[in-house]
Amino acid sequence: MNYTEGYGLLKGKKGLIFGALDERSIAWRIALACKREGAEFALSNAPVALRLGSLDALSKETGASVIPCDVSKEEDVEALMLKVKDELGGLDFILHAIGMSPNVRKSKPYTDLDYKFYHQTMDISALSLHKVLHFAETTETINDGASVVALSYIGAQRIFSKYSDMNDAKALLESIARNYGSRLGHRGIRVNTVSQAPTITSAGSGIKGFDAMFEFAEKMSPLGNPTADDCADYCITLFSDLTKKVTMQNLFHDGGFCTNGISEQMISDLAKLHESE
Repeated sequence: MNYTEGYGLLKGKKGLIFGALDERSIAWRIALACKREGAEFALSNAPVALRLGSLDALSKETGASVIPCDVSKEEDVEALMLKVKDELGGLDFILHAIGMSPNVRKSKPYTDLDYKFYHQTMDISALSLHKVLHFAETTETINDGASVVALSYIGAQRIFSKYSDMNDAKALLESIARNYGSRLGHRGIRVNTVSQAPTITSAGSGIKGFDAMFEFAEKMSPLGNPTADDCADYCITLFSDLTKKVTMQNLFHDGGFCTNGISEQMISDLAKLHESE
């Protein structure tokens, strides 16, 4: 696709994008794609992330305002929604791209987690979606027919040891999406999760063993790992009016990894390994 010319799929739509940090992050690429397709939106991230990242550059490029929000604090989420409502007049789409595990960062094994950190992982990576949807609804900020997408990972269904308690967090995230999708359907609001393949981002590369996870998925996926820009285009379809009847789904965007048993590439590599022994 020509990334300077879109199809106008989001023309007239207004949204809120959580989680953009730098130009490698998926949320950043989604923001650019939303701009390309004609949307107007606001950007939000935690105050500490705003200091570490370069969101001002994205704001300048897309014309989006930047609103700090600590999603662990209910009052912050409510204030964010009220500010967005004042600025944009209502939301037609929300991207939840929030995830963080202190246990993973500190290489704590799953069998010896710091439980305070564990609570933080769940609160920031999963419960935050519940808070976002709760306050989007109670403040009357989310419009009828809106679309909500949260980024997930196959660790919700299969265990990847280095992903540790984030496996649990993604499972909870997907459950919250289904629960809220059921409850908001009467307003035409759909809630889905996109299970993206390992993607080279600042957050992903911070996971110990990420390179091996990325290479494994690349060799197992018939289509190979999708990029952050590929994910952005997929999310655009979910924000658009082309998917009005898709809700409560966990949609795998992983080049076929989730369904493939073993690939010819993996068989060949394993054969070579045994031949060299």
